[in-house]
Amino acid sequence: MNAETQQRILDAVDAGFEAQLATTRDFVAIPSTRGAEGPCQDMIGDLLRERGYEVDDWHIDVEDLKDLRGFGPIEHDFSKARSVVGTYRPQTNAGKSLILQGHCDVVPAGPLELWDTPPFSPVVKDGKMFGRGACDMKSGTIGALYALDAIKAAGFKPTARIHFQSVIEEESTGVGALSTLQRGYRADACFIPEPTGGKMVRSQVGVIWFRLRVKGHPTHVAFAGSGANAIMAAYHLIQALQKLEIEWNERAKADQHFKTLDHPINFNPGIIKGGDWASSVPAWCDVDCRIAVLPGWSIADHQKEIMACVAAAARNHRFLANNPPEIEWSGFLSEGYELTNAAAPEAAFAKAFGKVYGGMPEDLVFTALTDTRFYGLNHGIPSLCFGASGGEMHGFNEFVELESLKKTTRAMALFIAEWCGVEKA
Repeated sequence: MNAETQQRILDAVDAGFEAQLATTRDFVAIPSTRGAEGPCQDMIGDLLRERGYEVDDWHIDVEDLKDLRGFGPIEHDFSKARSVVGTYRPQTNAGKSLILQGHCDVVPAGPLELWDTPPFSPVVKDGKMFGRGACDMKSGTIGALYALDAIKAAGFKPTARIHFQSVIEEESTGVGALSTLQRGYRADACFIPEPTGGKMVRSQVGVIWFRLRVKGHPTHVAFAGSGANAIMAAYHLIQALQKLEIEWNERAKADQHFKTLDHPINFNPGIIKGGDWASSVPAWCDVDCRIAVLPGWSIADHQKEIMACVAAAARNHRFLANNPPEIEWSGFLSEGYELTNAAAPEAAFAKAFGKVYGGMPEDLVFTALTDTRFYGLNHGIPSLCFGASGGEMHGFNEFVELESLKKTTRAMALFIAEWCGVEKA
């Protein structure tokens, strides 16, 4: 791809950026929390059809996925779950095929009064767009779409098959991405524009979700000593799991990538529910937890370690020794992933990056996970993850930096053109 072609594509990205931001605002304005992603998928389907893509919009059947590698259990109403894929088929097959994927599900906003502006009324100020999902990762999804638009607006068309995929469940199980693979979508490479601060994800953790179900013995609080407080017993188990977290972080010091980080394994008791009356010793407590694992670590083996940790802690507790807690696997059962065997797509992206940013992309050792794992682990499809800068993901006042978003879109457009090839339209 010559310099003139590159410049025309970059100019087209710049010319379309205001329209890109308007579409991003509309996308962020949809409150697509778990189970409510349908309107976002409707919007993506419409955007793809308007552009002439071949659209596949289907209901996800858990029965089709439950035996696949990386599947995590679904506990909520999944009756409206859908994946949407728009396919571009070239007139000339000369380049290499590509999957472009984004997820439209977002985490809950939390107490609305703690946001400076409403989370689903996106606001642009000080060079940033604020709103739930603005950073993670709706701006990246729309950026990928407008990167494709820029190639067309510059007078070119790709010479390889492209699948533009909008998935759900990235924040809790990953079965949206898994469903596209079960459906048969494949390519020579995958690119996911998660917000990475302009760095390329080299290695990422996997995640295990589990629920502690703890029983107590209720009494009036006036006679608390004769009962057993399930909430306090749950804290006893949490403290034991914090020690397991320390052990796993010691083990992480042997990993070639994660040894550079002080604390890559994070354990989080994220939801706690228990009891039913302030003057009654609580009879039950449920704690939903998340803990990370590193690439190459067996999910099954680490599930056993969690169970052994909880069992040992229970044996050292007056009440739990005879009333052992239960463990339920409640979402992610996801392996870590290291980007390997990706020399060709990385070289293509390096050219794009150099044109936009200068130099070479830096590696990112990522203490969260992305959907890239399914492509690399399940099917050997090299999966690049690179995106814009922002902040407060999963927190209050989430934002994406607009100049970073423009650069990311420029780099994506050039990467698509380099990897897939282009010809005059």
